[in-house]
Amino acid sequence: MKKSTAGKQSARRRAPIVIKRLDRADDERRFEKGAFRLVRVGGLEIGRAEYEPGWRWSTHVGPLAGTSTCEVEHVGLVLSGRAAVKMDDGEEVVLGPGDVFYVPPGHDSWVVGHEPYVSLHLQGAGAYATKGARPTRPRKQGRR
Repeated sequence: MKKSTAGKQSARRRAPIVIKRLDRADDERRFEKGAFRLVRVGGLEIGRAEYEPGWRWSTHVGPLAGTSTCEVEHVGLVLSGRAAVKMDDGEEVVLGPGDVFYVPPGHDSWVVGHEPYVSLHLQGAGAYATKGARPTRPRKQGRR
């Protein structure tokens, strides 16, 4: 009969299970009309953006970052609200609840409508709203 090893620690140590909450973030970046909360877990940096109606990146975050447009590459998911994104080359889209998005460096963004905008950021979170943020991926030729 085999003995059960359940509950016994194996000879090889494993990493512990880690649980974090965005309402108790590792880092919180506050600015007029918004906040960005960041947790670091499993080698990733995950952020939650919360913006009030009237928020605009170039007005409320740009001065903190020291750039005229956002130079951070983003991959994320919109939880609620709507936001427009306008690339430096003029391409413009509106993101809404349920949208999974990729936005390259070189863009402005603003809340659309009267509802707060909330999104999760799976890439680019660590550099967001920081002084001198650099593109995480080189820009394509022809971009300003």
